[in-house]
Amino acid sequence: MIKEKTFYKSFMILTLSLALQNLLTYSVNMMDTIMLGRYSQDAMAGVSLCNQVQFLLQMLVVGAGEGAVVLGSQYWGKNKLEPIPHIIGVALRFGGALSVILFGIVFFFPTQLLGLLSNEPLVIAEGAKYFQIICFSYVIFTVTNILVASLRSVGIVTIGYIISFSTLCINVTLNYCLIYGYFGFPELGVRGAAIATLVSRCIELVIVIFYLKYREKRLHLTLKKLIGIDASYIWDYTRVSSPVLINQALWGVAQMVQTGILGHLGGDVTAANAIAVQVFQVLSVIAYGAASASGIVVGRTIGEGREEQLRPLVHTLQVIFITIGLLSGLTIFLLRAPILQIFGGTLTERAYALSTQFMAVLAVTTVGTSYQMACDNGIIRGGGDTAFSAKLNIISMWLIVVPLSAMAAFWWECAPVVVFFFLKWDQLYKALPVAIRLHSWKWVKKVTRLDDETIT
Repeated sequence: MIKEKTFYKSFMILTLSLALQNLLTYSVNMMDTIMLGRYSQDAMAGVSLCNQVQFLLQMLVVGAGEGAVVLGSQYWGKNKLEPIPHIIGVALRFGGALSVILFGIVFFFPTQLLGLLSNEPLVIAEGAKYFQIICFSYVIFTVTNILVASLRSVGIVTIGYIISFSTLCINVTLNYCLIYGYFGFPELGVRGAAIATLVSRCIELVIVIFYLKYREKRLHLTLKKLIGIDASYIWDYTRVSSPVLINQALWGVAQMVQTGILGHLGGDVTAANAIAVQVFQVLSVIAYGAASASGIVVGRTIGEGREEQLRPLVHTLQVIFITIGLLSGLTIFLLRAPILQIFGGTLTERAYALSTQFMAVLAVTTVGTSYQMACDNGIIRGGGDTAFSAKLNIISMWLIVVPLSAMAAFWWECAPVVVFFFLKWDQLYKALPVAIRLHSWKWVKKVTRLDDETIT
C-alpha cells in the first residue's frame, strides 16, 4: 500500500471531482425519470427507452474521448503537450461522425427502433414524441463531452462539473415548466422534457466554447488547431481508441438488448428497470469517478517512466475500489424505499415491488462493478491496453449474458427479478479474468511517440 497521505488526498480530490461531474450528468436523466414518473408511468417508461439510445451515444462518446485521454495523459506525463490538440481534433471527427449516424437512425426510424425495445403501444408512442426532439441534441452532446474528456487528460476537471451543474439546474427548471405547464407555459409532457434537455445541451456547448476561448491556458485550443490537424495522428488515435470504441459500442447495444428483453415482459417491468438503472447510475458515481481517476494516474505514471511505482499503486487502487463498492452497494440497498416514495402514487403496485427487487440485485452486483470495471476501464486501459476490455465484454455479454437472459425470459419464463439478475451477474464473475489480467502486468504499454516513432 502507498503510505504517502498526499497521494490519497490528490487521488480522492480527482475522484470526487469526476464523480461530481458524473453525478450531475446522470442526474439530468434521473430528474427526467422522476418528473415524468410523477406525470405518467407510460411517459416515464417511454423516455427510459429513449435514454437507452442516449446511453449508446454516451458509450460511443466515452470511447471516442477515451482514446484522447489515454494518449493525452501519457503525453502529459512526458510534459509534451503539442500533440494533444491534434489528437483531440481526431477524436472530434470520429465522435461527430458516429453521432450523425445515430441521429439519422433516430430521426427517420423512431417508432421502429422503439418497437425493438418494447411491445407496449402507449409506451412506444410516448417515446416517439421524445425522440422527435431529443435527437437534435446528439451532435451537440458529442462535441461538448469529447472536449471535456480531452481536457481531463491534462488534469483539467473543474469545467466538467461546472457544465454539468448548469445543465442540471436549467433542465430541472424547464422540466418543471414544460412537463406540467406551470408559470404560463404549455403542458407538453414528454415533449417538454425533450425541449428542456435540448436547450440544456446547447448551453453546455456555449459554456465549454467560452471556457476554451477565455480561460483555458494549458493547451490553448482553438478552432484552427482542431480543424488543421496533423493527419499522422489519425493512426495513433485509431490504434488506441478502436478497441475502446468497439467495446463501448457493443456494450451500449447490449444494454439496449437487455432493455428490450425486459421491455417485452410488460410496462411495469420497463418502468421498474428505468427507476433501478437510474438509481444505480447516480449512486455508483464514486466508482466510475475512481475508475477515470485511476486511468489518468496510471497513464501519467507510465508516461513519466516510473513503472517501478505501478505495483504499490495498483495494489492500493484495488483496495480503494473494493471499499467504494461495498459502501455503494449498502447505500443502494438502504435507500430503496425512500427513493420510491419520490414517485408518489403514479407507480402500480407491481412496478413498485419490481423496482425494490431490482435495486436489491444492483446493491449486490455494484460491488463487482466497482472492482472489475475500475480495474479494467481504469488501470488496464489507462496503462495502454485498450483491447482486453473489448475481448472480455464481447465474450461475456454476447455469449453468456444475452443468450442466458433471453432464455430465462422467454423460454423458461422466469420471474422478472431472475431475468434482471441474469442481465447483471456478469458484473460479479468478470472480476476473476480482470484480476488475472491485472496481475499479469501485460497491460503496461507505452502508446506515445518517441523520436517520431510509435511505440507498440
